[in-house]
Amino acid sequence: MLFSSAFTAAALLTAQAAAHGAVTSYVIDGVTYPGYEGFSPASSPKTIQRQWPDYNPTTSITDKKVMCNGGTKADLSAPAKAGSKVKAIWKQWTHEQGPIMVWMYKCAGEFTACDGSGTGWFKIDQEGMTAPPLSGKSWGTAKVLKNLFWESTIPASLAPGNYLIRHELLALHQANAPQFYAECAQLKVSGSGTATPSGAFLAKIPGYASQSDPGITVDTYGSKATTYTPPGPAVWTG
Repeated sequence: MLFSSAFTAAALLTAQAAAHGAVTSYVIDGVTYPGYEGFSPASSPKTIQRQWPDYNPTTSITDKKVMCNGGTKADLSAPAKAGSKVKAIWKQWTHEQGPIMVWMYKCAGEFTACDGSGTGWFKIDQEGMTAPPLSGKSWGTAKVLKNLFWESTIPASLAPGNYLIRHELLALHQANAPQFYAECAQLKVSGSGTATPSGAFLAKIPGYASQSDPGITVDTYGSKATTYTPPGPAVWTG
């Protein structure tokens, strides 16, 4: 019986790990930075990514864990020039229906005091469904499944400062059962830009949409809709 219980626990842990996908490294200005690997903080290298507590997806958009998968701090930060590319890399991903959204948040001061609160998050990139049907593979998350990376450009006019960058995969393979997968990393953005987003481009996380938002509740296998709009504000390009 003890063996059975241990086997069941191990199988459950393996199933959780197999079902989850997380950003595990970044390439910024040509430099590779490790992300958090999970389950082994004592042996993991220091990282620019805010360490998340488990592999489980967040299922409620009002859960604070949806911000950075529960991660609240990181030991390092990466320099990044405004206008440069940030490539996020996954070791695994399993779902093909759903958008990818890339967000940033400007910290008021040091990273140690930056908790991502308030209406300060803005999108710099996203891709939802690019061609029907909803049950097909023309989705941002399908590209992540195929390539295991996503590359975005920091707006060239963005004002310098300390920023969080958040990569979010929203898995929509089950109707009315969304799964949010998000990780955050710390960037020190440099450059001569002066622009900052305002107004409708800004949002809170959690709070950027309701659980009943059509972009979250969509039935990708039952709906006959031919278009899809990701939840949250429009992309800010600077």
